[in-house]
Amino acid sequence: MNFRLHPSLDDIPAGEWNALVAAGVTNAPFLRHEYLSTWWQTRGGGEWPAEAQLCLVSAERDGQLVGIAPLFFSDGKLWLLGSVEISDYLDLVASPEDLPHFVAGLLDWLDSSDSAPPFAWSALEWVNLPENSPTLSALEAESAKRGWSYAAEVYEPTPSIPLPGDFEAYLAGIDKKQRHEIRRKMRRAEESGRQVRWYIVEDEAQLDSEMDSFLTLMAQDPEKAAFLTEVMRSQMKASVHAAFQAGWLQLVFLEADGEKACGYLNFDYANKIWVYNSGLDRRFMDLSPGWVLLGYLLQWANENQRAEFDFMRGDEDYKYKFGGLDRHVMQVTVTRKPS
Repeated sequence: MNFRLHPSLDDIPAGEWNALVAAGVTNAPFLRHEYLSTWWQTRGGGEWPAEAQLCLVSAERDGQLVGIAPLFFSDGKLWLLGSVEISDYLDLVASPEDLPHFVAGLLDWLDSSDSAPPFAWSALEWVNLPENSPTLSALEAESAKRGWSYAAEVYEPTPSIPLPGDFEAYLAGIDKKQRHEIRRKMRRAEESGRQVRWYIVEDEAQLDSEMDSFLTLMAQDPEKAAFLTEVMRSQMKASVHAAFQAGWLQLVFLEADGEKACGYLNFDYANKIWVYNSGLDRRFMDLSPGWVLLGYLLQWANENQRAEFDFMRGDEDYKYKFGGLDRHVMQVTVTRKPS
């Protein structure tokens, strides 16, 4: 493999990048070219300083792209692009077959005095790697060969629901009490006497105003209001437009009498629904809008043969009430020997 350092994400064609993500060890929207490009422009919505330096490394074999290490340098360490707060799944981009050779070659390249990037890194600090990613075992094995230290720990749970393709079959598979509660709340909303409807945003011309509405719903939560700085708002809008144009955005709202009661910002990608964020108007709490809209979304996902409903990071109680089964993302630290 021939390794190369790139000055910009646009230096790698988006089509080639995304094709490699789709065939890679972790096929997640947060690894796609359009998502990481918007993330880097704002350094994660202001999470990282403007001084952070891109360290985008690719590998080719016989002139074909076979690996991408989307990295950046900050605080003396090399991090995965997308770290840490707003990208739920991160990884290297390579096929399962190529990954072991890619990891070995990447570590050699990063450690070489002839080809290494122009900054002195002390460690790899990689967060949000799926617990089943072969990158973990490859990093551990290659670290041991070099006498480098390797440490991995669970970072956060990522509950997920496998979908049977039928809403009634899904309901039959969860706790009886929760099954009745979901049905009761959906029925109560429908029989409330209000005009209750839900919809998926399909018109990009309306996307900015719909996102403004969604961010207003989010900001009713004090913790989310503090999170939504001006730069974070711009980051979210840019990533939403990128996802819409690439065909994997699912922005949905529940309305009551024409007013937005709840919204979910999801990704509809790789035959899965990825639940990214939500917001609700507390004036409508009597309708249980969060539960009701989630019920409609699960019904839609089953009817449209999505294989999985991924709640992503966080252990909020409602995720388990709807049948979420725990998986985890990991935090890995590799510290190299001082030269």
